[in-house]
Amino acid sequence: MNIEMIRAAAERLAGHARRTPILTSPFLDAIAGRRVFVKAECLQHTGSFKFRGGWSAVSALSPAALQKGVIAFSSGNHAQGVALAARSHGAPAVIIMPADAPAVKIANTRALGAEVVLYDRATEDRDAMGDRLAGDRGLTLIKPYDEPQVIAGQGTCGLEIASEMTALGVTRADVMVCCGGGGLTSGIALALAADAPGLRARPVEPEGFDDVARSLASGHIERNARLSGSLCDAIVTPQPGDLTFPIMQKHCGPGVVVTEDQALQAMALAFDRLKIVLEPGGAVALAAALFHPDASEGDAVIAVATGGNVDPAMFARALA
Repeated sequence: MNIEMIRAAAERLAGHARRTPILTSPFLDAIAGRRVFVKAECLQHTGSFKFRGGWSAVSALSPAALQKGVIAFSSGNHAQGVALAARSHGAPAVIIMPADAPAVKIANTRALGAEVVLYDRATEDRDAMGDRLAGDRGLTLIKPYDEPQVIAGQGTCGLEIASEMTALGVTRADVMVCCGGGGLTSGIALALAADAPGLRARPVEPEGFDDVARSLASGHIERNARLSGSLCDAIVTPQPGDLTFPIMQKHCGPGVVVTEDQALQAMALAFDRLKIVLEPGGAVALAAALFHPDASEGDAVIAVATGGNVDPAMFARALA
């Protein structure tokens, strides 16, 4: 995994992915006590950064592999990214999704033409299901984070952050990243190390599902005791990836852990002050930037708002 792969992914994504904006608000600056820059990946195609990795992985496949199709497992954002990329390349897609995923994510994945297979994330092994289906049908498995081409695609977000912050004169700051298995965090970390070494990626997770923070602290991969039960479904994973963890160890600062209430509060502030819609898992980085000022240094902090695929009831809860 290297910066050349990320730059190659950026070339394949050119004209297909959106270059998402950096948003600011003096009201958010006042809460954080420093300048806050929000990278609005919730405005990416399919409503999350996952389109980057999906397109990167699908576009790297051979014509023969595309004809047979792809398979992925996801709580919804990777699912939609892969489904749209596959449809755009004329490839069949099978997506394994947890039965408790937000209904809007399941519906959107089906609407993008993918075959959805539901499973119980507390009792069934999605990896085993994916391996079996891939073998039976000759499908190419595109993992949600522990896959080089997916990491490369997510890293293109880091290239944009490096370019945008350089243009704004921000040369030293922490970049808060909503973190599940670490695909986006590790991709951004690699891009920043190459193009903006004064910017440091920081994984952010919800309380009770802080496997990356604990892993970075202990020096080896730690597993979550629970695999479900968080509002932040988009970033609930069993443990950091075998590929992503060493990258985060080398290039990231310590992890930051936020509460669900802080994530909901960040959703409300993002809507009120930036006019963007976030899901709980897509808001934890902003929550860290706003409500954990002691976690970062300097007069600026960057938060990646990773996704906005939220059910209306959950969004209403945040706004209430």
